[in-house]
Amino acid sequence: MDNKSNLLAKANKYRRLARWIGDRETVQSILALAEELMQRARALVRPAEEMIRKRARKIWDENGRPSGRDEEFWFQAERELQEEELKKTPDDS
Repeated sequence: MDNKSNLLAKANKYRRLARWIGDRETVQSILALAEELMQRARALVRPAEEMIRKRARKIWDENGRPSGRDEEFWFQAERELQEEELKKTPDDS
């Protein structure tokens, strides 16, 4: 299992565990840990630059080709592709 899958599996495991705990503070700590693991997994997902470029261009076209918003569209494209990649990872529910 790769690092991304391992982190996602652990995050899902901690989320399930949190359902069984009655202490609110402990639940919050466990869920915070699960979120941190999810963020680490997202950081490992780096879509190829060409894929980001194509998606950013499509977003730019869809928005009427405005000038000065290239970074906004780039980051949106990168985020969408990362989320898409994370959805492909099997959920360990």
